[in-house]
Amino acid sequence: MHLGIEGKVAFITGAGRGLGKSIANCLAREGVSIIANSRSEEDLRSLMNELPKPKSEIDHQYFCADLATNHGPEDLLNFLDRQQVTPDIVIHNLGGNLNITDPLCSLDQWRSVMRINVEVPIELNRIFIPQMQKKGWGRICHVSSIAGLENQGPPAYCAAKAALIAYARSVGRYVAKDGIVVTSILPGAVFTEGGYWDTASKTRPGHVEKYLSERMAINRFGKPDEIGEVVTFMCSNHSSFCIGSAFLVDGGQGKVFFGQELS
Repeated sequence: MHLGIEGKVAFITGAGRGLGKSIANCLAREGVSIIANSRSEEDLRSLMNELPKPKSEIDHQYFCADLATNHGPEDLLNFLDRQQVTPDIVIHNLGGNLNITDPLCSLDQWRSVMRINVEVPIELNRIFIPQMQKKGWGRICHVSSIAGLENQGPPAYCAAKAALIAYARSVGRYVAKDGIVVTSILPGAVFTEGGYWDTASKTRPGHVEKYLSERMAINRFGKPDEIGEVVTFMCSNHSSFCIGSAFLVDGGQGKVFFGQELS
């Protein structure tokens, strides 16, 4: 299937490893030029070395910075201005629970989780959407989580991901007429190198085996490219009717459709 995005430019947050790295590779294989963001320059350099050569005059680039800082989005805008490039595609992959698992965590902790998962995408979209409106085309995909639909993590994280889904659904309606498709994708448990499940597989194999047998209908973890390829499709011309859509890609982990647990 021809996705129609060869020669486009994509900006991806949290692209140094895990899902972000996979998304970058999947888009690059379609001829998209990648602007990758991460806090780790080592990870970004490694990514640049493995991406296939872009099919446009714009080379792959990276922007090493913590976008969750107050000046992070402004620094990014200045970087893009210097490079004289504006993204056609934006992937908001930055996020996480920041190891804040206390249901009664402090308000400052709650805000830090909301900051990285919701506020940064909002700030960046305020920059990128007007640029996309001028072009008459754009794709914005937010990496949310099954945790945004049901109790699959700490409360602050669940609330942040639920907010992200609602935000994408709402904003998507406002910009649809401008040729911009805003979506969110809701992954379940995915095995990434150096990630939580990688560590747990080595230190708590019994826990992992129990989780897979009891929680994952597919009896295995997801693979990064199983998320990356879906995100890539959502950034293509074929997603034109997916206005504000939220796509669950969780291997049957969640049970949100059913009102009660099946016996």
